[in-house]
Amino acid sequence: MPAVLRPFRLLAVSVIASLSVTGCQALDEAGTGLDRADLVNDLASRMDEALAGTWAAEYRLPDGGTASIAQTQKPLASAYTWPDGKITVTQDALTRCDNSAGRTACTVLPPVATAGKPSVPVYDEAAKRGLVTPPGVIRLLTDAALDPAATVSATDTTVAGHHATCVDVKRSTGDFTTCVTGDGVLGSFTGSIAGRATELTLSRYTDTVDPAAFAPPAGAGVVDQRTTTP
Repeated sequence: MPAVLRPFRLLAVSVIASLSVTGCQALDEAGTGLDRADLVNDLASRMDEALAGTWAAEYRLPDGGTASIAQTQKPLASAYTWPDGKITVTQDALTRCDNSAGRTACTVLPPVATAGKPSVPVYDEAAKRGLVTPPGVIRLLTDAALDPAATVSATDTTVAGHHATCVDVKRSTGDFTTCVTGDGVLGSFTGSIAGRATELTLSRYTDTVDPAAFAPPAGAGVVDQRTTTP
């Protein structure tokens, strides 16, 4: 497991050991008490395992735009696309694309080590732009589980035709609501990331990926900055 994700899983496990069962609880639809630490660990495990799979997800944004995540294991590749840009990681390159004044410019950089999960550098780059990422949501959930003043409630729902577990978190540092599908895919999020209010909802999910998902946008200007050896 890549080091960038390991803290989420280890912290979630430590939460189970440190929080008492009599602490703040969430209730599922059947009314059964669910310890919030167990809930955090379950959602963290689902999302972590999803990072080792092959799938594509498309999201609706509040302004009518869309964002998407795509990843494959053979070959290793992942991409995060949103209205103002795109980040793609393959075994050959890391490509950043930005839209400005109606034009898209892409820069191709040398490949980065992915430890078997190319989505990790994609999410790192996306987070720098204030975008919602699964690891970012895991961190918020874990912080909430460690906050004795936080309240966490859970419900079951369906998002884009897929069963999902949703949690509503209220705490002094900011409230948020998020859903995670049974496949570990981020189903929705409403709250703040890096101080910015943000929202997205899963609109489509598939376990097959079009190879075109990892190509620069049509008509983009591409500058390849990789060093070539004669």
